[in-house]
Amino acid sequence: MTSSHTTEKAEIGAELVRATFTDEMLEEMRALIGTELRTAASVNNEYATRLAILRFAEGIGDDNPLWTDEDYATASPHAGLIAPPSFIFCCLGSIQVGWRGLGGFHAETNINFHRPIRVGDRITAKVVFDGFDGPTDSSFGGRRIKDYLRQEYRNQDDELVATFICSRMRFERGEMQERRESRAIELPHPWTDEELAAIEDQILAESPRGAVPRYWDDINVGDELDVITKGPIGLTDEIAFIAAGAAPIPRLSAHGVALSRYRKHPSWAYRDPNTGALEPVYSVHYSDYAARLQGAQMAYDVGIQRTCWQIHSLTNWMGDAGFLKSIHGQYRSHVYLSDVVRLGGRVIEKSIDDSGDHVVRIETWAENQRGQNVMPGSAVVSLPNRTEAELLPLEGEA
Repeated sequence: MTSSHTTEKAEIGAELVRATFTDEMLEEMRALIGTELRTAASVNNEYATRLAILRFAEGIGDDNPLWTDEDYATASPHAGLIAPPSFIFCCLGSIQVGWRGLGGFHAETNINFHRPIRVGDRITAKVVFDGFDGPTDSSFGGRRIKDYLRQEYRNQDDELVATFICSRMRFERGEMQERRESRAIELPHPWTDEELAAIEDQILAESPRGAVPRYWDDINVGDELDVITKGPIGLTDEIAFIAAGAAPIPRLSAHGVALSRYRKHPSWAYRDPNTGALEPVYSVHYSDYAARLQGAQMAYDVGIQRTCWQIHSLTNWMGDAGFLKSIHGQYRSHVYLSDVVRLGGRVIEKSIDDSGDHVVRIETWAENQRGQNVMPGSAVVSLPNRTEAELLPLEGEA
């Protein structure tokens, strides 16, 4: 009797599959432009339950009581628990499209947020392949292509929650590996006990603005956000992110479930020469061996994980009455395990937008211990204004 899991065996070696850009590949990908992609294998959370929100918040290191404390949230302007804006990533972080045998890095994120996610909301995502640019030459990894996925998240009432444009760089792995040594730095970073103690004190001193409104009227161009610190990034930080449901594309699986998928899609995996086990390409985020196959020096963070930290910084600053309208970030350099990232920003503009919202535009950054800005970006935040606040009825008034 043949098992229903039996599939044709494919050879999977100790190296990630290496391919090159060809005219045939480019034509194949052009034909896919405008295609709505299948998402079933990449959905991690369908409902924003209390525990799903809590797991995600803990997985990104964000203990804002607006997401974690029911009593606190009930007394807030939201009258109940909401999810951090980045919760969309643990519903569906992203998916892969084509480019068989090429490597890939998440290069850029653009998100517009339209409404908060509340406990009990059912979030579904539609993903469309919007095309690509290139190939072009780069000094970082040889020839590369930048592709674009448009992801629209809606709630159970078919209301648009967020639109996420996910851009990835695709490259030839052989070229990346050959250039790896030219990017060599000392890893893991040699922290002293005194430096680690200071970093941990900075982390524990962080707190969200919370219930005290940050009024638009009081903001000045040039004001800087409080800095939040992530790191030194460790293996458990990456495991917690996975456990939060935020990252795997497709979902990580084990034993026969994983084996069936790898037999069907051999380029999704490699065989670890130390254990003999098959491992997913995604393990570049927790396996130094896999990361080196991808052309990096050791395991490194996830692109959208870095964006979650950026959003943490912004929601800490804006307070419970603020609303994050949009965010942009470019991923520059790897953030390796053992690195520390400090995230901050500066107000560069105040205005009233076309929707009548009082907004501030913020330049954001994420600096590592080497002084590199590993995620330059921007954000637009809507804040309460004192005139409208004075017009609100007092408690008990009609």
